[in-house]
Amino acid sequence: MSAPSKIASVIVVLGLSVAVHGGPAGPPLKFTVLYDNYVHQEGTRADWGFSCLIEGAEKTILFDTGTKPEVLMHNVKALNVDLKKIDLIVISHEHGDHTGGLPTVLAANPRVTVFHPVSFSPEFSRRTKEAGAEARAVDEPVEICRHAYVTGEMGDRIKEMALVLDTPGGLVVVTGCSHPGIVDILKRAKEIRNKPIRLAFGGFHLGNSPDAEVQKIIAAFQDLEVERCGATHCTGDRPIALFKAAFGDRYVPIGTGRIIEVPGF
Repeated sequence: MSAPSKIASVIVVLGLSVAVHGGPAGPPLKFTVLYDNYVHQEGTRADWGFSCLIEGAEKTILFDTGTKPEVLMHNVKALNVDLKKIDLIVISHEHGDHTGGLPTVLAANPRVTVFHPVSFSPEFSRRTKEAGAEARAVDEPVEICRHAYVTGEMGDRIKEMALVLDTPGGLVVVTGCSHPGIVDILKRAKEIRNKPIRLAFGGFHLGNSPDAEVQKIIAAFQDLEVERCGATHCTGDRPIALFKAAFGDRYVPIGTGRIIEVPGF
């Protein structure tokens, strides 16, 4: 696991002076990594899994919930996150490293809508509703609040969806494990909103992939003109190193406590 930073780090992916329709940019979108395999900020804990909080959109969104509730809640406290401010929860796929913290989150704040792929088990929906939340199954791409979309269910053997944020400078794509293929997810994002991809980050699920296959995927990122990327969680250390080498200073290291800000509308 990577060495922790001693203070929280904020990346402004593009300057906040971006003009929108002739006026100044709105408040920034803030992405805070709550759960990941790697530590970024000292005082947070790493574990296999992923979760990211998105603030500054029309509604506050929690994407995935990690594996162990105690690790998630430790990081929530360390990062001064208020779970009661969450409006929407997006669950990428029905694996424990993305759903494990959900019951604890719902216990703290049941007044949310939980979006999940339509193929999830009836048990998931039942438990979500019993906790007091609304469960909304998603098949096709849908706008979950202004400028925020889910890709809809993708893939064959393992069904999954990703989150897409539309920003003045392009799209930000957040992925859980990318079981359907990270390149296909990025193509779907551009189908939803035909804009450049400013940033793609999350799990890319490439741990067992040979270098040649990873290089093909990196080439596809370049063909899709992905401006920046941050590979983490299930991507694998070797593929992460290859992405870092390819993107250079346009690579965004991800880990618990990492905060990324981009201009909003």
